[in-house]
Amino acid sequence: MSITTPPEHQHSAAVEQAAHWLADLREPPHPIVPALKERFGLSAVEACEAIAWAERMRVYRKAHG
Repeated sequence: MSITTPPEHQHSAAVEQAAHWLADLREPPHPIVPALKERFGLSAVEACEAIAWAERMRVYRKAHG
C-alpha cells in the first residue's frame, strides 16, 4: 500500500524556492505573478501558491520571531 500526497499539498521545488525568495524580500516586485513566472518558470497557479506560502512564512516568522 502506498500513501500519496494529495495534489493540493504537493509543491514543486520551484514553488518552494519562489516562496522562500518572496518571503525574504523587504519590497516584493510588482506585479508579483509575472515576476515569479519569469524568475522561477512558474505557471500562474504555481505563482499564486508561492505567494500564499510566502505570506504564511511571514506570519509564522512574525509570530515566532
